[in-house]
Amino acid sequence: MTALEGKSILITGASSGIGEATASLLALEGAHVVIGARRIEKLETLASTIRKEGGSVAVQQLDVTELQQMQSIVELAINQFGRLDAIVNNAGIMPLSPLGALKIEEWNRMIDVNIRGVLHGIAAGLPVMKEQGFGQFVNVASIGAYEVSPTAAIYCATKYAVRAITDGLRQEVAGHNIRVSLVSPGVTESELAETITDKEAKEFMKEYRRIALPA
Repeated sequence: MTALEGKSILITGASSGIGEATASLLALEGAHVVIGARRIEKLETLASTIRKEGGSVAVQQLDVTELQQMQSIVELAINQFGRLDAIVNNAGIMPLSPLGALKIEEWNRMIDVNIRGVLHGIAAGLPVMKEQGFGQFVNVASIGAYEVSPTAAIYCATKYAVRAITDGLRQEVAGHNIRVSLVSPGVTESELAETITDKEAKEFMKEYRRIALPA
């Protein structure tokens, strides 16, 4: 038995990269994992693998930019496993481009997924954790939460925001037996760079991501 045995853990952005690897690892450690992402077919494939390995998993399609969907998957965790021990706010996108390219729709999408998505995770999970008297938020930021590089101004801004939100939440829930953690990975194997539409940024990222941590 491990310390994670029987814990109910919700992971957003679980269809690939860090989210997928996290779900697989936690399930192997005996946790009940609740996985959400927009690509339901990828979630079902992951869930099938977890079950074959003897793990416990619940699946629900999730767009973190929609608060109701976030609340719904939290309800799934509670209904299926009776509690919510942790939320891993992992969902994120990274369509990099120079500010001068004026890819405003991509800016807004990053703000919606990377910032609003984390806020929705907190909004859906915090009342539950306060009521049950325990819980943990693990918010996934980036080294981009500490330094800014060309083409990454908006992405880094969203990750700076995640860092600030995480620290504020940590201070506010100190007396509620709720833990708050920030994880800021370096360059990691994922599909993040596949969302880049700007040619200059895409070429730069190929070299930048040539050496990467495994998810």
